[in-house]
Amino acid sequence: MFEFLKCFDTSPLILTEGSVGLRLANEFGLTPDKQIMYASLIYESRGRQALEHIYGQYLRVAMELSLPILLMTNTRRVNKERALNSPYKNREIISDYADFLREVTAKYGREVYIGGYMGCKGDGYTGEGSLTREAAETFHAWQIEAFERSSIDFIMTSIMPNVDETIGLARAIEKSSYPYLISFMIRESGTVIDGSTIHDAIGAVEGAVKRRPLCYMTNCVHPRILKHALRRNDTALVRSRFMGIQSNAAYLSPEELEGSVETKSSGADELADEVVALDREFPLKIYGGCCGTDDTHIREFASRLCRTDSCRPFAVDTKSCL
Repeated sequence: MFEFLKCFDTSPLILTEGSVGLRLANEFGLTPDKQIMYASLIYESRGRQALEHIYGQYLRVAMELSLPILLMTNTRRVNKERALNSPYKNREIISDYADFLREVTAKYGREVYIGGYMGCKGDGYTGEGSLTREAAETFHAWQIEAFERSSIDFIMTSIMPNVDETIGLARAIEKSSYPYLISFMIRESGTVIDGSTIHDAIGAVEGAVKRRPLCYMTNCVHPRILKHALRRNDTALVRSRFMGIQSNAAYLSPEELEGSVETKSSGADELADEVVALDREFPLKIYGGCCGTDDTHIREFASRLCRTDSCRPFAVDTKSCL
């Protein structure tokens, strides 16, 4: 954990993985469990081989460019309700996935960090089924306790559509020993799904917790959408605390992405153009991919970012995040 914090403090550019779930379906024809989704595949030989192949590609990009990389357990849906209704209810799913990632990353050098991945209870793209902050703090505690029994370095919350549930989740996480990052689902208009501006969402979380997240970011969002959203939230708070994107390759709204079969994905060059344009205007620290991306996308935009001399003036007081 402390090595991860040191990396976060000192590295101007950190990569994350690209798409995993869609690639398992589209490239390998693998079907997720109805409850815990692609986390189930670590219990199948074909699934483990496919996962090792996909993660290995992202790890090689990071090693080639001498950049740190964050990989996440594919456990966004492994909450108490879903896990206990799955065929894997007697397994330590979260610990098993973290251990699997440790095995995969063992031969790829030191600057690889494992994040425990979690998300909202309901629908991240529409906000349907979102919890109140009180209910969220109780509901998400089970998964955080499971992370405490695993070998992760940090916790990542993803596709968070609702500020109240995010606050409850953050309050549950701050009781753990882990640093954490919060990733919102955002609209091009500059709001999260519940209508709060990015500025107000960050301010609300900052004011409601004693131990702040390391930073805020977004995932499953096209970089052009983020650029337009940040223009509408160009404040000192946002510039100092919003630090990352896992880019969707499709320039689509959350409603268009929800249940979309046709991803309308950008190629590696096109997406890299958009990432670099975003970085020129709003330099970030963390860059990675989401739906529609693979290692070619990550390699292309990461190599371009390495050649830029953008200033990424992020200094995080990590003492306030522990």
